[in-house]
Amino acid sequence: MRKTGILFGRLMRHILRSPDTIITVAMIPIAMLLLFVYVFGGAIKPSLGENVNYVSYMLPGVLLMAIAGGVSYTAFRIFQDAEKGIFQRFSSMPIPRASALWAHVLTSLVSNMLTLAVIIAVALVMGFRSSAGVLEWLAATGVLALFTLALTWVAVVPGITAKTMEGASAFSYPLMFLPFISSAFVPTDTMPAAVRWFAERQPVTSIVNTVRALLNNQAVGGEIWAALAWCVGIGAVFCVLAMRAYKKRGSA
Repeated sequence: MRKTGILFGRLMRHILRSPDTIITVAMIPIAMLLLFVYVFGGAIKPSLGENVNYVSYMLPGVLLMAIAGGVSYTAFRIFQDAEKGIFQRFSSMPIPRASALWAHVLTSLVSNMLTLAVIIAVALVMGFRSSAGVLEWLAATGVLALFTLALTWVAVVPGITAKTMEGASAFSYPLMFLPFISSAFVPTDTMPAAVRWFAERQPVTSIVNTVRALLNNQAVGGEIWAALAWCVGIGAVFCVLAMRAYKKRGSA
């Protein structure tokens, strides 16, 4: 844990010296928030009901988009370390293999939480309001953190195995597109049957519905268990794959 903390501090110093990374990650989600609320919101809101605050409705999906974009920088940083031979040097030192990767994962978690805070601040200016209490906010933050960890482990794999810088971060584009085929921006019952079938069974929908219900202080139901299962399952699978890829890269 001590060595992971040292490596984590190294990565966080890089981010704090260049906070433009956090702002850059937040720009596209904020642009989507502005576009959907002020351009498309008038057409979409009738399908939600007059009493629905569209900023509050779509905010969870925008937060997931920001996370998907943010973890691409994790892949980029890991690719840089791999190309510079830092992992090979670590393998010859008394540093546990997991420490280097966990440092990147924790850095991703902290930087993405800072990005989400910026987006929520903008949403508050735009009219976002939450009736959730402290426990509901903590639960929503926990789900978002768990989703960040899961996607970060996904990002670690291309970061280690990619041959080019572009290839290391390109994996995030499909992930950023997933919220569009979910309940993030419109109800799934307005979609064609085939699209609706996929939207209701992909992980983003259950996570969006869970976070939305928590922030609106509504009953979560079984959605939270599906959301947690997706996050834990994805994170566990890609954690194993990442460790194997790192071991292979370190011994190369």
